[in-house]
Amino acid sequence: MLVSSNFESSNLVALAGASTVGPGRGAGKLKIALISPRGPLYRHRGGIWKKTMRYAPLTLTTLASLVPAEIPAEISILDEGMDEIDVDRIDADLVGISAITGTAPRSYEISAGLRKRGIPVAIGGVHPTLVPEEAMRHADSVVVGYAEESWPQLLRDFVAGQMRKRYDQSPALKLANLPFPQRQLFDSRLVNVADTIEATRGCIYQCDFCVVPAAWGKPLQKPVADVIADLKQMGARRVIFLDLNLIADVLYAKELFTALIPLKIKWGGLATTTIAWDDELLDLAARSGRRGLLIGFESVNQAALLEAKKAFNMRTSYHDVVKRIHARGIAIMGCFVFGFDHDTLDSFDETVSLVMETRIDLPRYAIATPFPATGFYKRLKAAGRLMTEDWSLYDGQHVVFHPKNMTADQLLQNTNRAWRNTYSYSAIWKRLAGSRTQLPIAIPANYGYRFYAHHLESFYTCDWQLAPGA
Repeated sequence: MLVSSNFESSNLVALAGASTVGPGRGAGKLKIALISPRGPLYRHRGGIWKKTMRYAPLTLTTLASLVPAEIPAEISILDEGMDEIDVDRIDADLVGISAITGTAPRSYEISAGLRKRGIPVAIGGVHPTLVPEEAMRHADSVVVGYAEESWPQLLRDFVAGQMRKRYDQSPALKLANLPFPQRQLFDSRLVNVADTIEATRGCIYQCDFCVVPAAWGKPLQKPVADVIADLKQMGARRVIFLDLNLIADVLYAKELFTALIPLKIKWGGLATTTIAWDDELLDLAARSGRRGLLIGFESVNQAALLEAKKAFNMRTSYHDVVKRIHARGIAIMGCFVFGFDHDTLDSFDETVSLVMETRIDLPRYAIATPFPATGFYKRLKAAGRLMTEDWSLYDGQHVVFHPKNMTADQLLQNTNRAWRNTYSYSAIWKRLAGSRTQLPIAIPANYGYRFYAHHLESFYTCDWQLAPGA
């Protein structure tokens, strides 16, 4: 069930026939359990991220808010990234599971255990939207695409004993006048930033490796007035916008930033490098309280950017981008990807050098991952270059395909080396001393990432071996 930015709607198809699952219910509350399964980072309770690096997710609390008012319900949310889940102890009439690709195997495992006990399961999220036929083998019902209309309909059908096997997003879906997420169901003591929100969905770009073009339809927006009303009722002071690209519609972004100014909040969110070239937009972002910005730079290699269909980053001086954003007092989390076909063994040091030269406040590296149904996946599969389709390894830190100009082991080891070099004590000091931007935020964040960078092998699954000859 896609209801908030995660990362990964498919083409709409006819709804399947009625299911025999779920007898009609009479009086009494419907017990609904909503589950977010764990991924590799959470093999241990709490996982690799310390509290200072965590923020409250929106998916489960949003799903809770969409339960129709005419259905009396007792709702519980279970986030396995925060705590353990014992399938045998879950007491529910219906369970909803939200899955991304990296958590799909665990999602199916939980579903199997529940269904064995006679508890019906509905699965949705990015991965089921990308590969709905696969998900349908592991659940009583699958929600494809955004869930604002289909999830309430599924619940009405379940109560009537007519739950269908598949529910698809309406092409006419709007995000106006929706209920606020039931954030009170999530234990905010587990996170550093409890106030998260979403104003838009999707993105206007067609990056080859990104799940957005493959999974979702056209970008959607909430009315600015609805966003402001949510922020006010939260009483939020520090906020994270979970939008994938908050500035995709520049006019909308300017309207939103202008409306944020009187609230006097501090906030962070995602955007692209294009924000640096619109002075009015950048100034409004700063005036509205933006303190941090996540940008996908992806690669220092122009050919790799063309390969990834991220041409809007080409012929752009990353030095100027960082300089212009820093000049407004906004810190930058810069994201880079290794493993494109035009990457070589020199790409790792070249990227770390750029990070150090530009003084990017919080750099992050990922290994290129061919998520199912993306253009990247289709190309590699057609070429016979996929090493595994164990979805639990599709997390951005495992190598699941044969790279072109290096071995899989070289890609993995050099990515880990880039992490360690970037988050040595001397590198942290050099970057932050040069940036001097939002230091009360940047310093603890860097030490949080330092722990991550030096403990990758401890938290990611280690029992999977690279393919022979990799």
